[in-house]
Amino acid sequence: MRICTKPKKDPHENSYTLEVCADCTESALEAAENGATRLELCANLVIGGTTPGVELFREIRAQSDIAINVLIRPRFGDFHYTSHELAIMCREIETFAREGAHGIVIGSLHADGSLHVPQMKEMIAAAGNCHITLHRAFDVCRDPFETMEQAAELGVDTILTSGQEADCLTGREMLKKLIETAPRGIDILIGAGVTPEVIRQILSQMPARHFHMSGKKVMDSAMTWRNPKVNMGLPGISEFEIYRTDGAVIREAKEILESKWS
Repeated sequence: MRICTKPKKDPHENSYTLEVCADCTESALEAAENGATRLELCANLVIGGTTPGVELFREIRAQSDIAINVLIRPRFGDFHYTSHELAIMCREIETFAREGAHGIVIGSLHADGSLHVPQMKEMIAAAGNCHITLHRAFDVCRDPFETMEQAAELGVDTILTSGQEADCLTGREMLKKLIETAPRGIDILIGAGVTPEVIRQILSQMPARHFHMSGKKVMDSAMTWRNPKVNMGLPGISEFEIYRTDGAVIREAKEILESKWS
């Protein structure tokens, strides 16, 4: 079992969480300036997020003191990792812990859908005193309640989940059960499809306090010369569409949560 040596929560800090996932400095600062209480920093949000570069972390830290949780995910796809991938993830975790990350966002599963406790233990040990979030590997695990208990025993602070559905509104019944049965010290962080209106709906149905969103908008590229014959990325995704956090959306979400929990 992990011995948690993290500092206790400040009794004056927000009674809710508005975590914004960002994969660039511009989005991170927009979120921080408009009411996010924490960032989840990643790369490649368009494929669900992968581990960001350390220089991105440093640039944001130089510009803002907002708490930063760092996603550790070496690739697109499932959460069943080889020994090589685990070694890379542990070294990346150690690096971000040294850089001053508030938290580390991880998840690992056995092939049968159960939580890979040995790999989780290695990653948590590498994180030192950082807070630990179990990411949406939880949403594809075999038994969410067993996994939640195992996560608590490991010292996980937060579980990011849509209630094992494609989006959080569809998963709201499971989310309600998870919030009601979560072991002491575990925050249920609601993600996937979160918008201000969704937050309103969720709050009307359960005592949810913790939300994860991107609040993204699509911006047109500044490029004036465009070669339509070449596609560098995933089919159907244009190189000339840039995803950025919309500060107005984050501000609206903050106001809804403040009116409920502050």
